[in-house]
Amino acid sequence: MSRQFNHGPSHASLLRDEQAGRVPRSRTRLDAIVVPTARPASGLQDIITLSASLSIPLVILCSQQAQLAQVAQRVEKTFGARALVVEVPENYSLPFDLPGTSGAEFKQASASRSSDLSVKRNLGLLLALMRGWSKIMFVDDDISRIAHPAVARMTGQLDRHPVASMISRYFPDNSVVCHARRLVGFKQDVFVSGATLGVNLRDPRLSFFADIYNEDWFFFARHAAARSLPKVGEVQQAEYLPFADPTRADEQEFGDLLAEGLYAIFDSMPGSTFEEQLAAATRPRYWTDFTEIRRAMIDETLGALLREQLSASPAGYLDVLDAQRSLQTAEKRAASISADLCVEFINRWQEDEIRWQRTLRSDIHVHSEPDALAELGLPTWTSCGFGTKPRRRRRRFRLGRDLGAG
Repeated sequence: MSRQFNHGPSHASLLRDEQAGRVPRSRTRLDAIVVPTARPASGLQDIITLSASLSIPLVILCSQQAQLAQVAQRVEKTFGARALVVEVPENYSLPFDLPGTSGAEFKQASASRSSDLSVKRNLGLLLALMRGWSKIMFVDDDISRIAHPAVARMTGQLDRHPVASMISRYFPDNSVVCHARRLVGFKQDVFVSGATLGVNLRDPRLSFFADIYNEDWFFFARHAAARSLPKVGEVQQAEYLPFADPTRADEQEFGDLLAEGLYAIFDSMPGSTFEEQLAAATRPRYWTDFTEIRRAMIDETLGALLREQLSASPAGYLDVLDAQRSLQTAEKRAASISADLCVEFINRWQEDEIRWQRTLRSDIHVHSEPDALAELGLPTWTSCGFGTKPRRRRRRFRLGRDLGAG
């Protein structure tokens, strides 16, 4: 087994900590805060209030429980708030393909995971580019307590870096396996994520969000590998029960194994180029070894959970049992993932990046929201704000040219 790479509790060495000190003065402002949402409109009030206080417009991408009319009503009732609220239909797909990372074999390895978060984040990038924007900030719909100085730091860092992010330590933004490690007292850090992520749209190597768990780690992988990913603050994530359903661990395991394995290479190869690090990530032997390391870590955690079970309180006992079920599910999934499948995903991820960047180099700039949304095949939306008359579109547009051509 390789001893060069480890499944460590932290990737903090890959970050530039920019939380303290003087807030850099930015030459430009954020053009928008982009919110992918699937929760009821009531959960968005903190973000709406933040955008109003900063005079930064919102782009709210709605699906599932997020109803366009209810979201727009909240925006209209918040003094100073402005928003473009867009309904993203069920099973919506981008008007061009990213066929590599969306392959059926990867979907199967992710327990047929169903999530539209990656699609919405990619939509946010495309819409921003089509509108000619320079900087945006993604905020997930379960995030709160975003401090104004942190937003200022993020905006300033985007003058120097393609991306910047924040950390959610309460509630910790971790996978199910990492939550179980913390539950039994093992060291477990929290990394930055796409939950609060600033993006400089002028970056010539702007990446995309693959349809896999930990899609944000793949999005900013190049910058983490170079240890040039700024951490600009901390936020709060809404609390949930990570062990309530073992399916969560099943759906996460493939993406978690891949991302942790990739970042273990970044940790262990400082000073290497991204291409050299990717070369290490395309060796089947590496994934054979890393999968063994991860399974041993899961087994270690299961052993600690068993010991914890003996001394747990009645309420804690049930939580430990749920964590055991989740980790047993994760271990079973990890055992089914081949080294060749891991290598195939890394290769196809890079192929999709080439397709994505070719798309971005094409002429996708348009001059208005209606034209941009028509190109993207999104017929139902409203542009609204306090004291303004909403502009709505609820008719079926004809899709324009294929953005991926050329």
